[in-house]
Amino acid sequence: MDTIRHHQQHLRRVFILGLPSRIASVWFGSGEVSTACSIGVFGNQLGVAVGFLLPPMLVPASDDKEALSYHIRVMFFGTAAIATALFVIVLLVFREEPPVAPSQAQAMRRQKRRSDYSYWQSIQRLLTNKAFVLLIITYGINTGSFYSVSTLLNPMFIHHYQGQEVNAGRVGLTIVVAGVLGSLLCGVWLDRTKKFKQTTFAVYCLSFTGMIIFTFTLNLGHLWVVFVTAGLLGFFMTGYIPLGFEFAAELTYPESEGTSSGLLNAAAQLFGLIFTVVQGQLTKHFSPLIGNIFICCSLLLGTMLTGLIKADLRRLKANLERGTAQLCSLDDGPERPLDGPVPGYVPVDQDSP
Repeated sequence: MDTIRHHQQHLRRVFILGLPSRIASVWFGSGEVSTACSIGVFGNQLGVAVGFLLPPMLVPASDDKEALSYHIRVMFFGTAAIATALFVIVLLVFREEPPVAPSQAQAMRRQKRRSDYSYWQSIQRLLTNKAFVLLIITYGINTGSFYSVSTLLNPMFIHHYQGQEVNAGRVGLTIVVAGVLGSLLCGVWLDRTKKFKQTTFAVYCLSFTGMIIFTFTLNLGHLWVVFVTAGLLGFFMTGYIPLGFEFAAELTYPESEGTSSGLLNAAAQLFGLIFTVVQGQLTKHFSPLIGNIFICCSLLLGTMLTGLIKADLRRLKANLERGTAQLCSLDDGPERPLDGPVPGYVPVDQDSP
């Protein structure tokens, strides 16, 4: 039953983790989309942080199996009730998309919608996009490494700090909280600069650097060092998640962001499973140091592959070209109709004084 539960949770994550990119692109303009995506990732990470805090409070330690079973049922049924209520609210209140496209890229996508759209043909087109395939691999390596380190954090920490189970949980919480801040800052930075490849490559390098520092300082015997290095690791590794989503949306436009982010998450789950097994075996048979060195080598490979990705920013080009064309049409005369909003142009009510 425990195995089935874990598989169900991972299946859910593939769908949930892809939502921020899709929702952000449909509802927010080109100057807000990356920040909106990062806020979506922030919400997911906030849920993970709550997961570190609430279970020990809702399920207190007890030798009474009946009392323990009761508290676990209360926690699970409470979670199910909240999730069901949110599902009903989303179903009844939220619309699929706004009545007016928030960006030129979304307006063009709406105009090009076809009734014969095929999900599998979209998958085929994405998998023949060399830049996106490289991003799938590099995203899988980075996020899979994060999943592996997070999963094995407790045994790694206890190996060097015996009897410090409580602090092991606090280190995990530190990683999540730092990651929340990292994802928000990376999203805001993308909206300000539009430097997708440069930012992705820089954060990947910093993730690799953070993993090296964490690896070789874990056994120093100083708890504060572990908290600092774990925070740096979480800041950059989690900050990479919205960067990957947004970079994928740029490389694959006009394909659906939900499809591209779904492939990224599938790769992350696959690499996470493989890395967790390999790192776990290395940690068990050798030491946490050897297991972490394996993750460092993987991140080094991912960093080099990220440098090979061609920055073909299709969505950004669509927004810029469409906006330029419509501004030119304004200069040519008012008789030429516009078929989408112009950035910075605010319509005026003709009946107003």
